[in-house]
Amino acid sequence: MSKVIGIDLGTTNSCVAVVEGGKPVVIANAEGERTTPSVVAFTKDGERLVGGAAKRQLATNAGRTVTSIKREMGTDYRVRIDGKELTAQEISAMILTKLRRDAESYLGEKVTEAVITVPAYFDDSQRKATQDAGRIAGLDVLRIINEPTAAAVAYGLDNEAPQKILVYDLGGGTFDVSIIEIEDGTFTVLATGGDTRLGGDDFDQRIVDHLVHEFKKTDRIDLTRDPAAMGRLKEEAEKAKKELSSSPTAQINLPFIAVGKDGPHHMDVTLTRAQFEMMTGDLLARTIDPVNNALRDAGISAGELGKVLLVGGSTRMPAVARQVREILGKEPSHALNPDECVAMGAAIQGGLLQGGGKLAGATGAAAQGLVLMDVTPLTLSIETLGGVATPLITRNSMIPTRKSQIFTTARPMQTSVEINVLQGERHFARDNKSLGKFKLNGIRSGFSSRPQIEVTFDIDVNGVVKVSAKDLGTGREQNITITGSTNLSEREIQQAMADAAAYEAEDARRKQRLELHNHAEILAFKVEEALNKTKKELEKDEKNAVKTDLANLRRCLRKDKPERMNDMEETALRQAKEKLEASAAHLMTLYYSEGGQQDPQDPTV
Repeated sequence: MSKVIGIDLGTTNSCVAVVEGGKPVVIANAEGERTTPSVVAFTKDGERLVGGAAKRQLATNAGRTVTSIKREMGTDYRVRIDGKELTAQEISAMILTKLRRDAESYLGEKVTEAVITVPAYFDDSQRKATQDAGRIAGLDVLRIINEPTAAAVAYGLDNEAPQKILVYDLGGGTFDVSIIEIEDGTFTVLATGGDTRLGGDDFDQRIVDHLVHEFKKTDRIDLTRDPAAMGRLKEEAEKAKKELSSSPTAQINLPFIAVGKDGPHHMDVTLTRAQFEMMTGDLLARTIDPVNNALRDAGISAGELGKVLLVGGSTRMPAVARQVREILGKEPSHALNPDECVAMGAAIQGGLLQGGGKLAGATGAAAQGLVLMDVTPLTLSIETLGGVATPLITRNSMIPTRKSQIFTTARPMQTSVEINVLQGERHFARDNKSLGKFKLNGIRSGFSSRPQIEVTFDIDVNGVVKVSAKDLGTGREQNITITGSTNLSEREIQQAMADAAAYEAEDARRKQRLELHNHAEILAFKVEEALNKTKKELEKDEKNAVKTDLANLRRCLRKDKPERMNDMEETALRQAKEKLEASAAHLMTLYYSEGGQQDPQDPTV
């Protein structure tokens, strides 16, 4: 049985972990980093880059590079690349695919199952979109869990004392706050809140806006018209923000940022922490209401909290800890690695699902079996007469849950009703988000208020909604799993899965061709060196044959983009390589017998 991995699919960075020996372990990516930038780029020759490689070329390829795609999950957003429109789910699947491959490389086996985290304040369509992204990436998503809950699990694994904790999670693109009670291995979410449009990206953008404004004032050039310049600014803004977390000033130096009529222009700006905190104070203030609302919904005061955990890379900003102290009167804890703890918590959940509720080799709560009890972040309602949003399940209700309510028809002799499923906290349907609509037909006609329609909401452990409506008079029933108009249909998901599999096969072929080209180049170099240095003479015919085969291989190697060679070119190169290996076998034996150095990494000679 393959292992279940835990994935924190982040706005700016993602992380993957797995349970080994009863403990969660973060898996480093192919580049040796413990987190992977959530960036996807498409080169002009059709190659797809994910992670660090994509982020590094952002400034030079801004129009074909996608960042912060998590913010578009559950929307109808599309990225148009080379005539093809890609959804947020498909872009996210590319990131998930890299994480899966890195995990497979680490584990030495195929990975097919995962637990993926989402912001606690993600609505139904955003959660469903995340599941779809996992499917496209070739993963069976066993569970969707909230990021603060995952962080609390990572914390509670070694901190079993009964307590109520507040998780303050400020990531790259979203903000969450959750209040969680830990007792006897049970993690009960008491309340949650947040803002899915608030995160480190917004703080970076304030620096970018400041730099653009200052440069326009001093150099009279509008950098917003230059995508490459804006890409460099965004990259430098993120660096400056991180530097200001540990230093009172940050120097932003960008030579040749623009070219005017008078020649090249350079940027050299000093940004102080005080300036940065002034220009971002309103952003940080947006976290205050969700924190206070979560405390009120949980029915507790700040004084009853045993611990305040800071999660998410953006909580490294000194102003965050200062504001948390002001709101809650407590010193926040940095006990967890804010970049890794969410993936670790997801891995623990994956290990529990695989092990039937216990982690093999674990001690304490993990050995006894952890229980996660989460809540739904937003109220679920249906639209009733007058455009009113009538709630069936209120926010912060424990999930999974099921709730039914009986309604009736609005007009005499009405034989069908349309059920409009809503999510949000407003009193009128128009002010909430419609998750989907469906019709119940064949209602027994009668006077208004006579027919009885039972509407039932089911929310599963992933927070995904299923709604049914039943005419109690006729027994007719209609139900749907809410997908929302902005999510992918099953046909679209299957097509995206096929496209992803086709690209993965093409990517493997591209890698295989590149390796073939590299090995052929090494062979050609070694043979050429052996011809020049071997003192023992070969037979003239044998030497000529080697030279002929070497020249043939050199001709096949003359390709600018070896990974893009076609099937015919690949076959010709492989045959030329094999022919030279055969004809030069005797030469290479003589060469090594005379002290020639064999590269132990080279499998071709």
